[in-house]
Amino acid sequence: MGKPLPIELRQRVVDFVEEGHSHRSTAAHFRVSVKFVNDMVKLKRETGSLDPKPQGNGGGHGKLGTVRDWLERRIAEKRDLTLDDLVAELEDQHGISAHRVSVWRVLRSLGLTHKKRSASC
Repeated sequence: MGKPLPIELRQRVVDFVEEGHSHRSTAAHFRVSVKFVNDMVKLKRETGSLDPKPQGNGGGHGKLGTVRDWLERRIAEKRDLTLDDLVAELEDQHGISAHRVSVWRVLRSLGLTHKKRSASC
């Protein structure tokens, strides 16, 4: 994915379609893809704007966003928990099924360290 095209081009593309040109001829005229033309017409129709949509999820809004504080407290309470321990506790106590890498990312964003293996390994 590249950088969004200038808003002026987006507007000219939509205006050209609204003048009665087909999406295919508009794409050829402006040297853009038919998908781009379709996307711009749809964006204008649905939002009334041609501003690019925000990219990404903004962070912290995933299913683990609601338990960030709990994870931080849990590590503070018991520093020797492994990722697998935390994954199991999330499932048991919160009903959240998460991959260990997802838990690790939350811990990393909180600036916390963790053990990769249990003491028995």
